[in-house]
Amino acid sequence: MADLVIGIDIGTGSTKGVLADSQGNVIHSEVVRHETSFPRPGWAEHDADDTWWADVVAICRRLTTLAKGDVAGLCISGIGPVFQAADERGQALRPAILYGVDTRSAAEIDELTERYGSDKVLEVCGNHMTSQSVGPKIEWVKRNEPEVWERTRRFLMAHTYCVFHLTGEYVLDHLSASMCEPLYSPFTNDWVEEWVEDICGDLPMPTLKWSNEVAGHITDNAARITGLRPGTPVSVGSIDAFVEALSVGVSQPGQVMLMYGSTMVAVQISDKALVAPSLWSNAGLLAGTSNVSGGMSTTGSLTTWVADLTGKDYDELSQLAAESTPGCNGLLMLPYFSGERSPIADPNARGVLAGLNLTHSHGDIYRSTLEATGYGSRHLLDSIKESGGEASEYWAVGGGTTGGLWPQIMSDIIGIKQYIPKVTIGASYGDALMAAMTAGLVDVGTTWNSAEREVEPNLDNHEIYSEMYRLYLDLYPATADISHRLADIQAR
Repeated sequence: MADLVIGIDIGTGSTKGVLADSQGNVIHSEVVRHETSFPRPGWAEHDADDTWWADVVAICRRLTTLAKGDVAGLCISGIGPVFQAADERGQALRPAILYGVDTRSAAEIDELTERYGSDKVLEVCGNHMTSQSVGPKIEWVKRNEPEVWERTRRFLMAHTYCVFHLTGEYVLDHLSASMCEPLYSPFTNDWVEEWVEDICGDLPMPTLKWSNEVAGHITDNAARITGLRPGTPVSVGSIDAFVEALSVGVSQPGQVMLMYGSTMVAVQISDKALVAPSLWSNAGLLAGTSNVSGGMSTTGSLTTWVADLTGKDYDELSQLAAESTPGCNGLLMLPYFSGERSPIADPNARGVLAGLNLTHSHGDIYRSTLEATGYGSRHLLDSIKESGGEASEYWAVGGGTTGGLWPQIMSDIIGIKQYIPKVTIGASYGDALMAAMTAGLVDVGTTWNSAEREVEPNLDNHEIYSEMYRLYLDLYPATADISHRLADIQAR
């Protein structure tokens, strides 16, 4: 059998792994579920050993036992950007502080922005600091947990935590680093030394590499634990959403990926770094590429919330939502249940369900969550266009694309055609492709995926939704002050 590769993606609620050959054929896949901790409102954490490392070990052991041939390479992606404080041996010193859904560092964002200057941060980093940024999360640990900070000698993310324990190498990919505002500049593809020194002090920064480069090789100890051969090359890896874009061939300027998951992420490839005040201006996965992107904080998690409240499963709720009408009979939701990332960057925003009356049903409410995702995504894509990103093609990925209703609502609201790929495994498939690149089994420009179907917009529905979208844009500023006051009460 041809040389094999393993790709593993560490998600918010589970870790997924695939064993694939060099042609992109999936031999086997594995899923391990884990818990996310929400110890306080606005906080979101993972235990790195019980989730990231334990999952990666379990998946590697399972897939290596199934491999009928050599495993030539491994690549890991994960949620991010996150901050995992670790000691010199890479041992976690506290639970990892997750990406933009963890909004604890709001005060630090404001203080660092005032210290360095909003315009200067935008000029250097391409975007402002938000709840997504790692710099303020580090500052929060320094101020609130000085005993942890004093012992911190490694700054790791989900993928690099595992890479460190597999190889002993302390690395970070350029793309992940570019989400560590204000520590990195996508215009120079390097650390911003002055601000690194101010925020991180004597904390050593990881070595920067591109995502498909070799981070290191499996050590003898890691081989005994995982079942992989000693010396197997391990890719640097990156953040899940961007690797998922690669999994469907989104790698050329103008191509856009929309990721339907617990959160919604839009990634648009560009040929240069852009200034995007309300978005994320990032380095790319591969040398010579950049991204402009953004993410909503709660999308698929809203559907789970409604399912839990009503006691109905997704199939029943989807059927009821399909029986509702575009606009949910005059019902409009703001999906900011965990604050919001892009483009409003407001960690204290809260969810709003406007227009309720006694005739509204479970189907109306469930449909309103799907439509809220569409309005938020349209807001996000409009902001990308305003930053200079010209979109030419949209690929939809993630678990939310398996049913017909949600993608159709998205196309109708935004007014776009979406391509649904044949292989919908997700970022782990992109990881397998990068592992093959790193191992020299395929060229850097290789694409394994293709479209299975297309979702065309219904123009009549688009007209209805455009009216609702204008109301959506008005609803946030009209309710923001009250939402902020309620967020203060929730934080007590």
